[in-house]
Amino acid sequence: MANTLERGSLLHKRYRIVEILGQGGMGSVYRAVDENLGVDVAVKENLFTTDEYARQFRLEAVILANLRHANLPRVTDHFVIGEQGQYLIMDYIEGEDLRQRMERIASISEEEAVLIGAAMCDALQYLHTRKPSIIHRDVKPGNVRITPDGHIYLVDFGLAKLVKGSQATTTGARAMTPGYSPPEQYGTARTDPRTDVYSLGATLYAAVTGIIPEDGLARAMDNVELTPVRKRNPKISRKLATAIEKAMAVRPEDRFQSAEDFKQALLTSNIKTQRLEGNPMVEPPPQAPETEEDGTLKPSANGGGKPVLLPPSKPRKNKKAWSKSFWIFISFFLSTILLAVFSLALFWSPISQAIRDLLATSTAEAAGTLITLPTGTTSAEPLPGTALVPTTLYTATKTSRPSATPAISQAPTETLLPTATLQGGSYGQLAIVSTRTGTPQIFIVNADGSNMKQVTNLPDGACQPDWAPDGLRLVFISPCEKRQDEYPDAKIYTINADGSELTELPVPEGGFEPVWSPDGLHIAFTSDLSGLYQIYLLNLADNLIVPLTEKSADVRLPDWSRHPAFSHTGTQIVYTGHSQLTGALQIWVMSDAGRGNTRLVQNDVTFWDFQPTWAPDGRTIYFSETSGPQALGWLMQFDYENRADPDAAQVQNGNFATDISVSPDMRWLAFESTEDGLHYDVFLMTSEGKNRTQLTTDPAQEFDPAWRLIPVP
Repeated sequence: MANTLERGSLLHKRYRIVEILGQGGMGSVYRAVDENLGVDVAVKENLFTTDEYARQFRLEAVILANLRHANLPRVTDHFVIGEQGQYLIMDYIEGEDLRQRMERIASISEEEAVLIGAAMCDALQYLHTRKPSIIHRDVKPGNVRITPDGHIYLVDFGLAKLVKGSQATTTGARAMTPGYSPPEQYGTARTDPRTDVYSLGATLYAAVTGIIPEDGLARAMDNVELTPVRKRNPKISRKLATAIEKAMAVRPEDRFQSAEDFKQALLTSNIKTQRLEGNPMVEPPPQAPETEEDGTLKPSANGGGKPVLLPPSKPRKNKKAWSKSFWIFISFFLSTILLAVFSLALFWSPISQAIRDLLATSTAEAAGTLITLPTGTTSAEPLPGTALVPTTLYTATKTSRPSATPAISQAPTETLLPTATLQGGSYGQLAIVSTRTGTPQIFIVNADGSNMKQVTNLPDGACQPDWAPDGLRLVFISPCEKRQDEYPDAKIYTINADGSELTELPVPEGGFEPVWSPDGLHIAFTSDLSGLYQIYLLNLADNLIVPLTEKSADVRLPDWSRHPAFSHTGTQIVYTGHSQLTGALQIWVMSDAGRGNTRLVQNDVTFWDFQPTWAPDGRTIYFSETSGPQALGWLMQFDYENRADPDAAQVQNGNFATDISVSPDMRWLAFESTEDGLHYDVFLMTSEGKNRTQLTTDPAQEFDPAWRLIPVP
């Protein structure tokens, strides 16, 4: 296989490589300059030489090269260089995608949603009326791109399907995005233009409500119903809500029968768009300056893939806004004066000394060195979600932690245990790793400890399992000779829950800590490809690998990162970052594009925080904490919705708890624990910290618990 093209190299005597945008097992994607025309282009590379890969690549080129539409990217060149590879030259489209816009402003206005929907309908109608017809099959917020001038594009044709009579040809494997894919895309029926109508309706649903809609297959099986748009966002007009919900009908015959029909319904739903003429445009994304006064990193040219500190978008100035700001300032000023007077009176009162003593004691317990991020740095807002089961948060104070060697707290006397069928829709099963066969292998076990079944049987062992969102597949690593902190020789695999279809993923050796994204289309993992551990993202559709973190020149940011965990929407990743200033481990969050890196939990440097996981409710983050680099610690939880408070709460009975996994119904926590620091077992307890129970009792080492997701269809 050919090496990656170097920056500055000239491809095909025309395209000067500027930077690599993504890398995968099949090749890479680059930004380049077309020296003939003086414009930026995207270069898609295919290094595989098998007939099947070559056929798929050529088919994609043929599909795209024949498209000419204002809302679709163009393919301008396609060529093969001997045994080196095949290359596709496409428009390079800058800007932000709709998913990033939703992260930035929470939900899209009704008028903007109509404009975006109309532009997408135009693009889809064009595709659907080609000869042969083209079905996109992957319409979702991440594939709707908005340029710096407000132009709207439908991108990513890796899954497009050519329909010729009764036959269909696909450029990529069938893929589903839960929430955006209709039932027929799961294999229940043939896909056709109404498939794209459904996905666009779901995309607009998420845009105006800020919440991913209920999955189409689950709705078709009568497991759930679609929550009405206006129940999520009462400000949306009835006409627009009705149009979106009709587009998302479970039965294709109940939807709009064409993208043009959907467009007309969208335009007539809003009085400002009823007479729309020309190509719909929306407000451009905010433009970041080239450099910041404080020296923070400027965004990369492709607007994603690397951690950058983006300045906040500045609101437009107007008289009402100025007046409101003025009165807020006056109120704050007067309140500050009153508070100062009250504080002085209190300080010199007879009870002041007792109060000061109490405050001093509390401050001593909670004191910590805060590392202030550059001005304007904020975490990306997640899509608001509906909590499955509210989590009880404990008072977020620094309670006394156990020392490195005390015995584990005894479990309460009551014997409530999780059953094999938990309330809330989970299997009531876990994947765990056990050495009972001699080498670490992955097993599935009921939550009550019964019916343990072996999944893997690899000579070099297997560990670190994580479930796909469909609950039918696992991603894991091998070799795994024992439970350890690092796996420098590991490779990443997927396997069905019944042990079939073992597949090695195209990830360089040394990748570990894999986690599946909630949409099932990406896997984040840790690797030392750059010389330090960083987090990478593998796109399963095209096998491209994009770095999400890197060592920063800004010493306030981590120099290496590990332990990625997705939020319930998949739009954010919480992870462990290593401080360049103190050497401590800290809990950080970023968007799934590697942006907005922000430290969450503020601690004294004597406390190390690591191995975070995001609970299904979207607000609770669990992690382990130790006093310095000791191996054993205690379980903590952090309320992300109240992240302005940088403190975390210790979970009752969470002593010596690492590698936490939360059940889908939020009722149970699974984690590793040990009494001697040598022998590990899997434990369970409720999310409130009750009924701590040892799940595994075999003399073997048992670790890496992962709750199984969603019920069996």
